[in-house]
Amino acid sequence: MAGIAAVIFDVGNVLYHWNPRVLYERLIDDDRALDAFLRDVVTPDWHFQHDQGRPFAETSAELIARHPEHADLIRLWGEKFIDSVGPAIEGMPEIVGALDGRGIPLFAITNFSDEFWAPFHAREAALFAPFRDIVVSGAERLAKPDPAIYRLALARFGLRAEQALFVDDREDNILAAEAEGMRGHLFRDAATLRRELAGLGLIDAPFSVATAE
Repeated sequence: MAGIAAVIFDVGNVLYHWNPRVLYERLIDDDRALDAFLRDVVTPDWHFQHDQGRPFAETSAELIARHPEHADLIRLWGEKFIDSVGPAIEGMPEIVGALDGRGIPLFAITNFSDEFWAPFHAREAALFAPFRDIVVSGAERLAKPDPAIYRLALARFGLRAEQALFVDDREDNILAAEAEGMRGHLFRDAATLRRELAGLGLIDAPFSVATAE
């Protein structure tokens, strides 16, 4: 634990809320139809292809061929994807700022389409400004939890595995990082993460007010 010298963040549902439902709930009024569309058409497995580097033009054409009745909604995934990424998760900008203020090197490994990443990163440039480097799966054509993406990231970041705390909301991604020698934190909320960071001496402990007797 004493050797932790840098923090590597996931992005979706760690730094920012992400939920495709947000994109489509304004377009599909019926909840059952919305559930079916997200479950059977724009599925997590279909979207994971973008994280692995496949162009949206290819994946959308294939999906539209299978579901022509949903062609317009499928095209919107590419046109409006940035709208599915919500605001920063409560407390996370403050944690990023606190770590940066202490001079802790910050990095990220994100499963994200290379096409969709550029406009999102530009929109959120202020929060990402302290990050020294970000590995984007779609650009590398490697996606978590493939061990190769962690090895690539550590080499690019100039870190030994034991120096890094990796923060992700998926247990499979955490287990893969730990198998490479990193310390993992399964993200649930900013308060829990802040306590671990304070315990590692990376930021100050959360302020608490003693109750008068």
